[in-house]
Order: sequence, then structure tokens, then C-alpha cells
Amino acid sequence: MSSKLIVLLVVFSLQCLLALASDPDPVQDFCIPNPKYGAIRTARFTILSCKNSSEATTDDFVFSGMKTAGNFSETGLATIPVNPANFPGLNTLGMSFVRADLKVGAINPPHFHPRATEITHVVQGSVYLGFVDSNNRVYARVLEQGEVMVFPRGLVHFQMNVGEEPATVFGSFNSQNPGNQKIPAAIFGSGIDDKLLEKAFGLSPKQIEMMRRSINPLIQE
Repeated sequence: MSSKLIVLLVVFSLQCLLALASDPDPVQDFCIPNPKYGAIRTARFTILSCKNSSEATTDDFVFSGMKTAGNFSETGLATIPVNPANFPGLNTLGMSFVRADLKVGAINPPHFHPRATEITHVVQGSVYLGFVDSNNRVYARVLEQGEVMVFPRGLVHFQMNVGEEPATVFGSFNSQNPGNQKIPAAIFGSGIDDKLLEKAFGLSPKQIEMMRRSINPLIQE
């Protein structure tokens, strides 16, 4: 087999892997879910049956639930995630978004989205935000109102309100189901054996228990 053919096969394989890793392409203009017929669940996707297009209305493509902040947690963070579950018009379009409000000093702790790249737009306030690449290099800075930053898919990122007033950011994802795994909750709130955590982080049993108690509010966000 020639070297050119091998290169072409490798490139084709990578393209296939990338295609399989994203949301499936729509095969029609839109698909407003029809709750009467339920859903078909596969290993990778949940397939919802669609309304007849003649039954769709303008209201299916409008979402008005982000005009004000959501309910704030003990840590000062409020989020309103928007996806096909609460905005049917997004179904099959390969996107979703979120509004996040942070009180002064509040944080959105380190987390990642396994299925999506995120673009974050600072609507109000001053926010320190950034991400960490696979070489553990951090890319971070303070963004002011009107500025935007992108977080590549699957990389850990974070936000903190460093201003003197509440901050609001909007995040947009290139998946209708990006997933959200917060690092503190995943490590100390998931039931990983204490012995492993002690060895991994050099912490005592008492410190592990303190960490478990401290991240309880984060689990709820």
C-alpha cells in the first residue's frame, strides 16, 4: 500500500471519528418534539418523534425564560440551562445555551463539557475566566462587559466574579446536550474510595471529609 493511500485512509478515519463525536445532522428544517409518541433511546442519542411541521408555531422557536437570574445557590451562583427539554425549538439543531449569574466574589467552579465547545459572553460585570489545556497550561484573564472567550470542548474551565457588582454571562454550546461535570463534585462527591483520594492528593481522612462537606453546595448547582 502506497504512503499516499495510507495518509488518505488516516485522514478519512479521523474525519469519521470527528463526525461521530458531534450531534447528528438534522434531516429536516426542524423537529419540534411530539410528547404524545415519547422517545427512542439509543446508546448515543435520544431520538424524539417530531410534530408535523404544520402543527409548529412561532412559540416553539421563542424562549423567554432568561430575562432574569435563576435561583442562587449558597455559593452565589445561579444558572438557567436552556436545551430541548425546556426549549423545544432547539431539538436536532446541535446547540444549547445557559445564563449564569454570579454574586460579588462568587465562582462557577472548574468544570468541563464532554460533548461541546462553549463560547462565553460577559453581559455584565468583570469576570475572571479561563481554561486549562491538556498540558496543564492555563489561559485566563479578566473579561469586561461585551467581551467573549471560547472554551474548547472537553477542557476544564472556570469563572469568578472579580468586580464590585453582580455579573452575568451567557454561554453557547455546539451540542444540544453538552454535559456538565464539575471537578470538585466529581472527585469528592462521587463516592471514590477515600484511600485513593488520600494517596492522589496527599490529604488525611479528616481533610477528605472536610472536602466532602464543603462541596455539597456545588453538587446542587
